[in-house]
Amino acid sequence: MKPLVLQHVELDGRPTEVRIADGVIDRVGSDLVRPGDVVVDGAGGALTPGLHDHHLHLAAMAAARESVDVGEDRDLDGAVVAAGATGDGWIRVVGYHEAVHGPLDRHRLDRLAAGRPVRAQHQTGARWVLNTLALEAIGGLEAHPDGVLDGRDDWLRSRVPSVVLDLPAVGRDLASLGVTGCTDATPTERLDDLRLLAVAALPQRITVTGGPGLAAELPPAPLLPGPVKLLLADHSLPELDHVVAAIGVARAAGRTVAVHAVTLAATLLALAAWDEVGPVEGDRLEHGSVLPPEAAERVARAGLRVVTQPGFLWAHGDRYRRNVDAADRPHLYRCAGLIEAGIRVAGSTDAPYGPSDPWVAIRAAVDRRTRTGAVLGPGERVLPSAALALFQTPGHDPGGPIRRLVPGAVADLCLFDAPLRTVLDDLDPGHLRAVYIGGAPVWVR
Repeated sequence: MKPLVLQHVELDGRPTEVRIADGVIDRVGSDLVRPGDVVVDGAGGALTPGLHDHHLHLAAMAAARESVDVGEDRDLDGAVVAAGATGDGWIRVVGYHEAVHGPLDRHRLDRLAAGRPVRAQHQTGARWVLNTLALEAIGGLEAHPDGVLDGRDDWLRSRVPSVVLDLPAVGRDLASLGVTGCTDATPTERLDDLRLLAVAALPQRITVTGGPGLAAELPPAPLLPGPVKLLLADHSLPELDHVVAAIGVARAAGRTVAVHAVTLAATLLALAAWDEVGPVEGDRLEHGSVLPPEAAERVARAGLRVVTQPGFLWAHGDRYRRNVDAADRPHLYRCAGLIEAGIRVAGSTDAPYGPSDPWVAIRAAVDRRTRTGAVLGPGERVLPSAALALFQTPGHDPGGPIRRLVPGAVADLCLFDAPLRTVLDDLDPGHLRAVYIGGAPVWVR
């Protein structure tokens, strides 16, 4: 690949040129063009590090593309009826939530699509609801007469027809939003799941977690190893000894842990386990959806990082206003208060269970607004530059210093059509002009 020179770009608030060779930044300055270089005129647009989404689920994102999406308050009944009227085979539904769509069981799904097997995934990803045909097809009717399956992903996946996953399309979508790297936070225990990501040829640099069963396994190249993911399922929290043992498995393999904790009860359980085992540098609390000051103080004392999803405030904030205790609402998906407490905070989307556009999360970290414009926890607002920085820290150092575009740095970049001041004012991916990974253009407007 020929060296690339980005001319007339704004970097760190000043106009400059950036020369890229062999996938890294070679020089920053002026008069950098050499014979044979590829030259791009940045027209004064900002050049920034590419975004890293610190917690998402790539295979689930690909599966969601092939599903009936009833999220964002869409009509579940109408969507399933419409899907059942065309084609044949299984119907896969994603995004339902009882607070929006009402109670869901096999009988309701039977009424909507009696002639086809249907499985519907809860918005959290932790629950599936199947209709009668689906249950009969997998031999689960007797064990699950209401059609509700909690925490049975692996069992269900082994019995239902596989979904064709267009992972490259997910990679293209992410690139168009400025995402040059991501951490897949799926707690899989199957090495084949990691191999699927490894051969998918996504352009992003991908860090993977995996559950304790894969703690001793190195992921196949080009995937990068991340922490071991521990899932504290809200519907059935494990015993403390179980969590302590799981952390011990990670420690024995020389790995850090990323502990999924959505409810305060789960967070307190995770903190109790860390109290017994002892945290190590790099341990992460995933979500920390409700972190009142006393819990945040314990997180800070332990030196833990928090990977949060402020985009949920926009996506589900109006439901939180109805269903979350008033005392907890100021502490939902906190940012400013955690940073002020010395906690390293990183941003993520949790896609497909949250909006996959990181700019939704970035804007929500700034304004804390729901879809209807209500504000949740105004004291947790951060400045636009700090919100953007949540997605500019390295995959191996979430919440650490943002990546600097200096000689020797990997050339994973976003080029915008406007100065950084305008980008921060608007926080809109429409300002993206080009995205580079290793100096190669992976998306150009």
